[in-house]
Amino acid sequence: MSELVHSSPNRAPSPKVTLRFLAAPTDVVMAGNWGVSGGRVLEWIDKAAYACAVGWSGTYCVTAYVGHIHFNRPIPSGHVVEVRSRIAMTGRSSMHIVNEVLSADPRDGHFSRACDCLVIFVAKDPKTGRSTPVPKFQAASEDEQRVEQAAISRIELRQAIEEEMEKQSYDGPSDAPRVITRFLAKPTDVNWGGNVHGGTAMEWIDEAGTACTMEWAGERTIAVYAGGIRFYRPISIGDLIEVDARLMRTDTRSMQVSVHVRSGDPRGGREELKQAIHATFTYVATDLDNNVLPARQFEPRTEDDVRLAEHATTLRELRAQYTPRPLVLREGRAFVD
Repeated sequence: MSELVHSSPNRAPSPKVTLRFLAAPTDVVMAGNWGVSGGRVLEWIDKAAYACAVGWSGTYCVTAYVGHIHFNRPIPSGHVVEVRSRIAMTGRSSMHIVNEVLSADPRDGHFSRACDCLVIFVAKDPKTGRSTPVPKFQAASEDEQRVEQAAISRIELRQAIEEEMEKQSYDGPSDAPRVITRFLAKPTDVNWGGNVHGGTAMEWIDEAGTACTMEWAGERTIAVYAGGIRFYRPISIGDLIEVDARLMRTDTRSMQVSVHVRSGDPRGGREELKQAIHATFTYVATDLDNNVLPARQFEPRTEDDVRLAEHATTLRELRAQYTPRPLVLREGRAFVD
């Protein structure tokens, strides 16, 4: 069972939340020494960040954007997991939340960081569904000011990546490896606002990306990086969901995948589905000892595939072009995602 810990119990609202729980065998997608899936880690992050956002705003919130996440190491089943979320800065209705995921063998209790990222939530009026103002967060301590500046330094990069991602489409003929799954959103997927939880949707994305890269590589694959994840519209319970994962580019060892999530009334059929989420993930293939294997190379040939490969290259160049400040400190040293 999760434990919800407010770091400042006498302060309302609190800018920090910590969730603690055990990683369960059901959190591991593949049998063997593979650890918890990247999608499940993203689900944990989204839930902790949601608790932080709602605690600060006092109202229902929705995920708007998830920043760049390097999955630095696997989290084994049975480890104690700690997800720390805290407000970095606020806008009129938005909250930029820094999240850290750590885990430890319960036998020794030595926690080490598995990943960290920035998540943006928007506060909503539960009656109208429109964005609503949130209390302004004032960075007081030196550490809070540093984290605020780190969040500000990511704004320009996020906007550049969002603009580039919006140019991407799947219109033309393609030879690219691709996996499309369709299903109905279940009542068990619901969040506290009556829609599908953002973390659940991110788990769908990782599952489709994993299936796509495993089929192409012929090996087990794991997510090592999640790029910008942009949420465009809520997904309702009972919607027809289409998760479309497509390989864009390969490097020496990695495979870059673009994933679109579309949703809509199943009575309208596939043609009526609208884009709900867009994400880019990077995967690597591994052997039984978790050693990274060379990637099977994909050579884009059709006009659409060449364009998407160039798009993937542009995203990499954008991330190299900007130098955002570190979100957290690792063992006394700055760690840049």
